[in-house]
Amino acid sequence: MAEESVQAHLARFNADDRIVVLSENIHTVPLAAAALGVEEAQIAKTLAVYLKGTDRVLVIVTKGTARLDNAKFKARFGGKAGFVSHDECQAVTGHPPGGVCPFGLADGVEVYLDTSLRIFDAVYPAAGAVNNCVKTTMAELEEWTGGTWVDVCRE
Repeated sequence: MAEESVQAHLARFNADDRIVVLSENIHTVPLAAAALGVEEAQIAKTLAVYLKGTDRVLVIVTKGTARLDNAKFKARFGGKAGFVSHDECQAVTGHPPGGVCPFGLADGVEVYLDTSLRIFDAVYPAAGAVNNCVKTTMAELEEWTGGTWVDVCRE
């Protein structure tokens, strides 16, 4: 299960006790921000995409109010992005829609961290379920994911 893979992943960094399990569903940025009492931009949204024409699957973690910039993405990755569909999300990423996060991913999924996150001291990515998240600093997010910083989003 996705929640267990996230817990095991974070346990490697002694951070599995940082997972917050809420009673309500926080599968969207507005729901998560309201439940946590933070601004929407502070929710670390994880976008699951294919690099079209390849078998590469990427997750891009960005601030909650940002959107993927197609021109920046193409310049960085050499091709267009295609979003992973709702129906294939679990099989491709290891996480259900609304719970996709950069921890405990399926083998081969590449993690990228968008520079839009750097304006915050802490952000809240999902944690493998529609009612789970984890509060993390930028240094922790980078360490816990092994992600590469990119600039592929816009406001």
